[in-house]
Formats: sequence, C-alpha cells, structure tokens
Amino acid sequence: MDALDALHNRVSVGLLTEPAPNADQRQSIFRAALRAADHGNLRPWRFLVVEGPARSRLGEVYLEATDNKETLSESQQERILAMPLRAPLVVVAVTQLQEHPKVPFNEQRMSTAGAVQAMLTAAFAENVGAYWRTGALSENRLVARALGLADNEEISGFIYMGTPAKPPRSAPDLVVEDFFAEWAGE
Repeated sequence: MDALDALHNRVSVGLLTEPAPNADQRQSIFRAALRAADHGNLRPWRFLVVEGPARSRLGEVYLEATDNKETLSESQQERILAMPLRAPLVVVAVTQLQEHPKVPFNEQRMSTAGAVQAMLTAAFAENVGAYWRTGALSENRLVARALGLADNEEISGFIYMGTPAKPPRSAPDLVVEDFFAEWAGE
C-alpha cells in the first residue's frame, strides 16, 4: 500500500480475530514505531508483546488492579478478564521518562504516541486490524508493576492487533480547511 494512501485512509478496527500478524507483518509494524519523531534521540519508548496464554494472565492483572473488585458481579469480572482476549496480539506501549535539559517528559510521551501512531498506520498498510486503548488500567500502577515497569515508566496504551472480522469502515471525509487556517502574525 502506498504510504499516503495508508496515512489518508487508516481507521481503527475494533472487531478482531485470529490470526495475529505474522512475523513479516510484525517486523514491518514494529520497525515503523522506531521512526517516530524523537527529540534528543532518547528513544523513550519500549513495547511489551502479549499473546497466547499471557493474554489471560494480563486479564487477571486487570482484575487484580480493579477497584472494588469484591463488589463486581461475576459477569463484570468475566468482562474484565476477557479484555485482553479481544485480539490475538496486544502490544503494551511504555514510555521511559528520562531527565533531560531540553526534552521535557511531555515531549517524551508525545514521541511514544508518535511511535504508536506509526504502528497503527503500518498495521493498516499490512492489512492488520488494530486499535489503541488507554483508560484507567493504563494509568494503574498495580498494572504497571505487574508488567515489570520501573518507577520512571508509564503505560501509554494497549494496542490490539489481529485480523479484521469484517472489512474496515471507510475513513471519514474530513475537510482540511476545518482544521487548518493561516495565521498572519498580527
């Protein structure tokens, strides 16, 4: 797929099934992440690949980290346990925050976000369905510790990947002028 076609037409694909991306697709998708804008060449990102039985263990971690889990119904607990099973492959994006005189933490987080966006676009180009989830579990330190993150690391999101269960929807037709305007400097 042409790079501009992928950039112009990429959409998230939420309904995923087996198989997970193959070795060649993964190599392409993962290499794309390494081209993210990165002031200072800090490479503040790293990624954990979760698949197979490890997805069930991640669901257990999610449940362990859930507030008031004792008050949840059995169906609510099962829903939490099944969250990582939404796709055959889950990639955890991690930002390693590093003290630097010219690169603030927020810029390091944005670099990780750029890496994730590059992976999502590469996945689309490889005909792999993918979507990015954040939320309370990505900010939960119990989840971070269970995944082996250091104190200076944080989860930037969970990227779910697999085979689209149905053809991806068309990208919305947004009007460029609705989002870009000239500034005259006055």
